[in-house]
Amino acid sequence: MRRKGQAVPAPAPVCQWQSLKAASVGLQVSQGQLCLGCAPSQPSPPLPSLQTVEHGFPNQPSALAFDPELRIMAIGTRSGAVKIYGAPGVEFTGLHRDAATVTQMHFLPGQGRLLTLLDDSSLHLWEIIHHNGCAHLEEALSFQLPGRPGFDGASAPPSLTRVTVVLLVAAGDMAALGTEGGSVFFLDITTLTLLEGQTLGPDEVLRSLPDDYRCGKALGPVESLQGHLRDPTKILIGYSRGLLVIWNQAARCVDHVFLGNQQLESLCWGRDGSTVTSSHSDGSYAVWSADVGSSLALQPTVATTPYGPFPCKAINKILWRNCESGGHFIIFSGGMPRASYGDRHCVSVLRAEVLVTLDFTSRIIDFFTVHSTRPEDEFDDPQALAVLLEEELVVLDLQTPGWPAVPAPYLAPLHSSAITCSAHVANVPAKLWARIVSAGEQQSPQPASSASSWPITGGRNLAQEPSQRGLLLTGHEDGTVRFWDASGVALRPLYKLSTAGLFQTDCEHADSLAQAAEDDWPPFRKVGCFDPYSDDPRLGVQKVSLCKYTAQMVVAGTAGQVLVLELSDVSSEHAVSVASVDLLQDREGFTWKGHERLSPRTGLLPWAAGFQPRVLVQCLPPAAVTAVTLHTEWGLVAFGTSHGFGLFDYQRKSPVLARCTLHPNDSLAMEGPLSRVKSLKKSLRQSFRRIRKSRVSGKKRAANANSKLQEANAQLAEQACPHDVEMTPVQRRIEPRSADDSLSGVVRCLYFADTFLRDAAHHGPTMWAGTNSGSVFAYALEVPVAAAAGSEKRPEGAVEAVLGKEVQLMHRAPVVAIAVLDGRGRPLPEPYEASRDLAQAPDMQGGHAVLIASEEQFKVFTLPKVSAKTKFKLTAHEGCRVRKVALATFASVACEDYAETCLACLTNLGDVHVFSVPGLRPQVHYSCIRKEDISGIASCVFTRHGQGFYLISPSEFERFSLSARNITEPLCSLDISWPRNATRASYRLRESPKLSQANGTPSIILAPQSCDGSPDPAHSKGTDTSEPLEAVLSPMSVDSATSADTTLDTTGDVTVEDVKDFLGSSEESEKNLRNLADDEARACAILIK
Repeated sequence: MRRKGQAVPAPAPVCQWQSLKAASVGLQVSQGQLCLGCAPSQPSPPLPSLQTVEHGFPNQPSALAFDPELRIMAIGTRSGAVKIYGAPGVEFTGLHRDAATVTQMHFLPGQGRLLTLLDDSSLHLWEIIHHNGCAHLEEALSFQLPGRPGFDGASAPPSLTRVTVVLLVAAGDMAALGTEGGSVFFLDITTLTLLEGQTLGPDEVLRSLPDDYRCGKALGPVESLQGHLRDPTKILIGYSRGLLVIWNQAARCVDHVFLGNQQLESLCWGRDGSTVTSSHSDGSYAVWSADVGSSLALQPTVATTPYGPFPCKAINKILWRNCESGGHFIIFSGGMPRASYGDRHCVSVLRAEVLVTLDFTSRIIDFFTVHSTRPEDEFDDPQALAVLLEEELVVLDLQTPGWPAVPAPYLAPLHSSAITCSAHVANVPAKLWARIVSAGEQQSPQPASSASSWPITGGRNLAQEPSQRGLLLTGHEDGTVRFWDASGVALRPLYKLSTAGLFQTDCEHADSLAQAAEDDWPPFRKVGCFDPYSDDPRLGVQKVSLCKYTAQMVVAGTAGQVLVLELSDVSSEHAVSVASVDLLQDREGFTWKGHERLSPRTGLLPWAAGFQPRVLVQCLPPAAVTAVTLHTEWGLVAFGTSHGFGLFDYQRKSPVLARCTLHPNDSLAMEGPLSRVKSLKKSLRQSFRRIRKSRVSGKKRAANANSKLQEANAQLAEQACPHDVEMTPVQRRIEPRSADDSLSGVVRCLYFADTFLRDAAHHGPTMWAGTNSGSVFAYALEVPVAAAAGSEKRPEGAVEAVLGKEVQLMHRAPVVAIAVLDGRGRPLPEPYEASRDLAQAPDMQGGHAVLIASEEQFKVFTLPKVSAKTKFKLTAHEGCRVRKVALATFASVACEDYAETCLACLTNLGDVHVFSVPGLRPQVHYSCIRKEDISGIASCVFTRHGQGFYLISPSEFERFSLSARNITEPLCSLDISWPRNATRASYRLRESPKLSQANGTPSIILAPQSCDGSPDPAHSKGTDTSEPLEAVLSPMSVDSATSADTTLDTTGDVTVEDVKDFLGSSEESEKNLRNLADDEARACAILIK
């Protein structure tokens, strides 16, 4: 699996022992990885991507399709991606070679094939390719409509041959293409070639029209093509001028003509073929009679403007569906009064006298109804209406009174309000999980009839039930925290926590007042949950932390608010305690120029079942909270801002500690993220400092020119020496950062630990804080000890904090993370894990150590002396900076009981490094995120078991896995029925098959069937020589232990063209095999199985 457009990695030297060890602990390993045995002068080539699945809503959707037989749905995007969804867990992805917008999509019903049209008028046929029990979506064929010769022999302008509409003719594997020039071309689907002699030009249609209609302007582009459900030889053609024609493809003649004069937008053919419905640019629609009595219709039987009589916008699409119970549905988009509601995005649903105007908050892309499509059925009987919007997918149940919205099991808009932070909670207890699910069900109770009416149910999810439940928490700009089920492929919404109810906002009840002022006509109904506007930006959530054992959590926001909440199964009414902590400690010379604090509501407040606030701690000044941590066993919460950090006892509701970390010159921290005030003096001062530094450094460079030249010559001499001589890696020189840099007092991380700080004989509670200037503060805490281990609450008594240690890193690099390791080198357990026997108790006999990770290096200090033990200078060795750090447990694939804890690190270049703990030896090195994707790197969050999430768009999380044992990816089955004479076409495109997959995420097991139901023997895309070639080229065939743990499968996707540049001579191959065999023999004694 590779990222979009990533080439096959080249083989490179690999340290055999390191590969075996990494594989034994469950790390994904492959050729080209960075490890200790490789020469540092050899660059590590790009590695296969670790991405497994994408969660969320596709970014910038542009097209929609639905297969009524397989019950699967496809969404195309502006970037050329194709995503197909079925039942929860059934999904896979493809990507066009050209990053062009997908404008139309059409399924070949029941065949698992999809025809896409791009905005460059190219057609692409996608197929599901089955190989070795697995399958993926692959582009099989492509087609570009050739230019039509003009009068002077040259090709016609591209605009005349631009494809405007596509129709799959039900008679067979044939497609009709309507163009800008008014012609209709016919295409063979199996080969994507034009059918000679079948083209229908506008001149041929004009001959069937009356003379008075023929004169004047041209017919215009083909706007719509519709097929007859029961007579596939008839095609309904609609031209932009308003003319409608029923064309008989078998007889090559016009059967019926409807002389419309209003500009046409869309068409819909009635189920029995006796009526035709057209929608127009003036907001009207018309119903025409298609009886065989007359071949010419001058006027429609019904013509109406639903939201007239004032000028209205165009009705872009209209559907007519009849019902067995009587009446019919008319569903259309647009048509709103231009002056009053021209900016609304609406879909109107009309049945008999009932009209509902569905009002959405984003632009409508397309919509379809789920209804009966069998020709023998007399009625459509629509079950559901699916509307694809630019920012979400909404499904309505049309069989339940009131047409309620159906909750989506996936494709939920993660960005309903902009995501501001995220966190992952692994191994959630079953009791807490059930309580969260129950609270979520009480928030949006659904009718019993619509609880299981999700209409997109194709395929079967074959993935095993997850061994543990994982929660993904996302904080949002509107002050909400959303809980997602991240246990499997489908990211399912569970519960939404809102903190806005505790505060008085500036724009309170604005929406309700606006709705009350509106008239009853049109009958608007707000639908969907996408709401990009926040009442107050100060509500934005910056940090979240959840204790899964006590169901307590802390939510910190943009205006310095820190909320401690507790899960309750019933609604209640209570007041929330409010306390303030002044982090400046009355320091003179600082004036806060940023936003004001939020005003909390006072008195008894109603709270629904779920997480209810207990204590509100307000930081002063009200700057955004940059770090937070919670220790429920001690009843403490620590928080930090750009001014300092504080410690609060939420059990006694009293502050314990406040420490200011501001530098005397750090005035930028007083302006706040929402302030537009910029200090002119500060800017001038910084400018002069830069000029002064550049002059000084220039003089130093001139003075040291000769020495620099000597160093360069020495390096050239070293490069010319024999390569078998082992050399010390060259380290980059790191300049120390200035002590008075802006925002040097920002608190980056906070950490609680029960360890040795005062002396080596007594351990106790401690709190650690790391800042942007490389300072680390360690406090010894006096916490009353509970009488019984594992009790919910500690005894009453004041908590005291005493500064025990203060460490200043040499280069003043920002401290990213802090963790204490026990005597066995393992991280300390979470609160209540050890006391409730949920995890192994930490080793308190051996010496503890503290791991401090800065942006430039990792360093382990012994405790309590805080002396350096080991370190790894990442910036000096790799030239990158640390952005995210986490301690992850990697379980062995060969031995279920064995696991190791490693340090996972994400850099500013988008690479993921894994180091051993506490030795800090490099294990593996992966290229994960594009270095240009700054928001993706900033949003990354690691899990405890070697996975991670990061945003690839405002609405999508990409999931990746560093662990060979813990992988979440699609695994599903799909029953496909092929016509007897149908053949696979995928062999026609062989340039780079893997490029047709976006992110390489799908992995689908198929059961292809022929028309008689027997398995299809001709479904494989490989040739007779493919298997021997794969056996020769497979680098994992040498080492069975490594290949067993490798999950990056490229079987069947590597061709001779892909690897011919990397093939060596036979002598080199034999030498490499001998070396690998010798290394394997030496390493077998230490291989852990």
